Amino acid sequence: MKKNGWKGFCKKLYRYRVFLLMLAPAVIYTLIFSYYPMTGIVMAFKKYSYAGGIWGSPWNGLDNFKFFFKSGQAGLVTRNTVLYNLAFIAINTMMQIAVAVLLTEIRNKHYRKITQSLMFLPYFISWVIVGVMAFNIFSSDYGFLNRLIETFGGTPIKFYTTPKAWPFILVFFNVWKGIGYGSVMYLAAIMGIDTSIYEAARIDGANVFQRIFKVTIPMIMPTTIILLLLSVGGIFKGNFDMFYNLVGSNGLLYNYTDVIDTLTFRALISSNDFGMSAAVGLYQSVLCFITVVIVNKLVGLYDKDYTLF
Repeated sequence: MKKNGWKGFCKKLYRYRVFLLMLAPAVIYTLIFSYYPMTGIVMAFKKYSYAGGIWGSPWNGLDNFKFFFKSGQAGLVTRNTVLYNLAFIAINTMMQIAVAVLLTEIRNKHYRKITQSLMFLPYFISWVIVGVMAFNIFSSDYGFLNRLIETFGGTPIKFYTTPKAWPFILVFFNVWKGIGYGSVMYLAAIMGIDTSIYEAARIDGANVFQRIFKVTIPMIMPTTIILLLLSVGGIFKGNFDMFYNLVGSNGLLYNYTDVIDTLTFRALISSNDFGMSAAVGLYQSVLCFITVVIVNKLVGLYDKDYTLF
């Protein structure tokens, strides 16, 4: 049986050799850039030194994790990271679906393409540029918004010393930058819906809102759930580019804006401890994995066809 099994396996390899050769570059790329770097996890349990490198540095057990949990900020930054990502996922999903639906309702093809292109444009703007834009809007001395408030006789708001305003600012810029790109998947899902379903609904007397909520939304639900599951996989990962470029090193805002990634970056810059950085990265990855498994299980209880695995 084993010989026949190996013979059958070798025959299949030979039969599909062209397809396997076409697949080889993608497999090799994934192994080199996705799986091989995972061996660096050992740094989380080592006292890294340049002389010893990853494999030659001495082991130090769980000492690298102690800094993060003894800093007194672990709970705060973990909470901030989770709450921000929950807000990003919920608001982005609703806005992206709404934009995709509205785009499909635009009958003028040229106007629809122009609108989609303009909404897609912010995705290509660097967070560095967005940070400059935010400063020029919210600065108490030079900001456009404060100049507008003064014009109408109001008192300027010092946004960069008002931490409670920044959750709304960060959510706004995250949605603004990603709404065009994120709506593409939903737009593709809507375009894949059989038009005869809409025609049948129209014949039955359904208005535009009924068609959206009774046909479009239910039909794109599998795509929505899959994208939500993929988003949940990064719920403990802070968008470092956004937080660092918008907030910078403003200590007055840390309690409301500090996430795991920014705390780790500052610690790495100040102590140059790669082992500690690797430990926090492993902490994030384990929490993300656990979250995905739990959410996927909950989705499976609702409908197994919507699960990732």
